[in-house]
Amino acid sequence: MSPSAVLQAFQLGFQWPMLDPFLFCAHHNDDYPAGNEHMGPVASLSGRNIGQDFAGKDGWNMYHGDVIPGFPHHPHRGFETVTLVRRGYIDHADSLGATARFGQGDVQWLTAGKGINHSEMFPLLRRDAGNPLELFQIWLNLPRESKMVDPYFTMLWSENIPTVAHRDETGKVTSITVVAGRWDGVKPLPPPPDSWAGRSDSEVAIWTIRMEPGARYTLPPGAPGLNRVLYFFEGDTIRVEGAGLDRHAGLHLRSDAALPIENGGTASEFLLLQGRPIGQPVAQHGPFVMNSPEEIRQAFVDYQRTQFGGWPWPSTGPVHAREEGRFARHADGRVEKRERAEGS
Repeated sequence: MSPSAVLQAFQLGFQWPMLDPFLFCAHHNDDYPAGNEHMGPVASLSGRNIGQDFAGKDGWNMYHGDVIPGFPHHPHRGFETVTLVRRGYIDHADSLGATARFGQGDVQWLTAGKGINHSEMFPLLRRDAGNPLELFQIWLNLPRESKMVDPYFTMLWSENIPTVAHRDETGKVTSITVVAGRWDGVKPLPPPPDSWAGRSDSEVAIWTIRMEPGARYTLPPGAPGLNRVLYFFEGDTIRVEGAGLDRHAGLHLRSDAALPIENGGTASEFLLLQGRPIGQPVAQHGPFVMNSPEEIRQAFVDYQRTQFGGWPWPSTGPVHAREEGRFARHADGRVEKRERAEGS
């Protein structure tokens, strides 16, 4: 009998356990109400810990925002953020002068490198209906030689991200959205130029998987020696290798083993993160991830001295006009435009 593909199972919370080369993953799922004239919630903020609101009161959070939900400007150094927006929108602004609005399946992949200051605000565009927001923010480490590269972000627009449909013998469909890492010959969009994921031997994969009720799918094996984790975050029940699982969980898998999955009676969704470990020391303090405590101390000194380029915007959490569509304006002046945002 071949050994089990599942090495360990663990419960999921707001922040999910990660394995090298990944550092962090937060699953934000907020049922925001209609927006007001400022694109904040049409609701009283009384009883919330404004500036540090993570309690989930009424099914949503203000996070660090005081008028509009989100994360006003804050620094990063030494790693990358990969932000997958499943529903809703994010307004981005940064210390390099770049801005963006993205959502509804878009992904922003930002290499912080030697340092960037940025804000991530959640404008509530619809005034006549609710504004649900759901996203993953994943932190991917950088190796020592790339920690001080110039900051840079790439937009992976939803209409360009490949999705593959697999139909089982009963006709039930499993859909795989390939953000990073090849799947069955499907090539993903390229990550930023200095990303660990850009190396051919890193085997980094970021896939979201959706299974129809009753669907069966076998996750194919990858190369040996990788860290591979499958996060079951939406749905009621699944069977993995014939064993039932009726709670949301992370499954640490053998990377070179196939994993048969049978879905239950409702649609189920998964996030798969995989990669070859960087295998270097990790020193982290808040928004800085380096290789040693000395480098962390230097990061604080550098930020206090330079603010990683300062903050060229009139507020700590700027948002774009309600009628603005999905777009990205990069630090080099290049502009990408997409269609109007829903609700604008």
